[in-house]
Amino acid sequence: MQTWIDEQTRSKAAALAPVVRALAAGGPAVQVRAEPDSDSRPADLQLDDSACATSEEAIAALQAAWPEINRPGTVRIGGIGRFVLDEVASAKKAGRLGGRVCLVTGAAQGFGEGIARELAQAGGVLVIADLNLPLAQSVARSLNEQFGPGTALAVGVDVGSETSVAEMVTETVLTFGGIDLLVSNAGVLRAGGLEDMTLDTFEFVTRINYTAFFLVTKYGSRPMKLQARFDPSYAADIVQINSKSGLEGSNRNFAYAGGKFGGIGLVQSFAKELVTDRVKVNAICPGNYYEGPLWSDPEKGLFVQYLSAGKVPGAQSVDDVYRFYIDKVPMRRGCSPLDVTRAILYCVEQAYETGQAIPVTGGQNMLK
Repeated sequence: MQTWIDEQTRSKAAALAPVVRALAAGGPAVQVRAEPDSDSRPADLQLDDSACATSEEAIAALQAAWPEINRPGTVRIGGIGRFVLDEVASAKKAGRLGGRVCLVTGAAQGFGEGIARELAQAGGVLVIADLNLPLAQSVARSLNEQFGPGTALAVGVDVGSETSVAEMVTETVLTFGGIDLLVSNAGVLRAGGLEDMTLDTFEFVTRINYTAFFLVTKYGSRPMKLQARFDPSYAADIVQINSKSGLEGSNRNFAYAGGKFGGIGLVQSFAKELVTDRVKVNAICPGNYYEGPLWSDPEKGLFVQYLSAGKVPGAQSVDDVYRFYIDKVPMRRGCSPLDVTRAILYCVEQAYETGQAIPVTGGQNMLK
């Protein structure tokens, strides 16, 4: 096993939680909650410190001891932590996602929030990861109120920071025991032509839309690979929320389109690498979500940006820009979070598809 298991504080507990979850053989219907080490309370399975100096030693000890007991409710590993196994609510088990742990980046508003809400409706357990932690906490509270306690966890993250992404994954795994569906949704857009775009802006857009997908896949796939290693029935999914701009170039929007084109290259490459770990990697390429803040924000929205950049010839108002774009869609409407979530669920349920970029554009972009 790679040396990254022991690199960070709390890494041993984070590395062991997916293993405990896998050995429980409960699939997504089981969650594993990590707690600080304590020998004051009894545990169904207890391993001494001497047997667990490293993560690999602890894993070996777990494997050896597990067959001797009848599925523990609590596992204590000396010097590392206590792991509590929880069954997800029966209502979630009955949903299409069956209690899967779903991490969605950029989930505090817009597409990400809409996707998170639809995934919770489908029986998912959600991690609302966003740079705006107070807003993420508000969304998580709302989901917990609507679907029951334990439905959602809010985690602050800067997806352009490797340290922040690694901590996001650690926090998720210590809370739920693993990640079954990772939706890389966080993104930014700064429109502008060649003469207007600064290098700082170009690199910012690329870091969030392209490099961040590498980071969340690198760290998010680790618990998936661990669980697959010890549970032959386990499979997981990584879905990048790409864009129709990843399928066709975009005038005066090259920083965004370039990152999205590159993202599809990463999807195809990661799909080939992770297939042996039973992790599927796909992209969804949505059309425009006109009602979301990315487009409709009165100060920074794309309608305003495109009007200012002169991207729409002859446009005198935001309404002119809106009509220009809606006229391009055969189905005569924008793309909604529900439309995108249906594609995500297809990716999860279709066991024989990986490395794909699926348009959800109302017919505006068609595969050739």
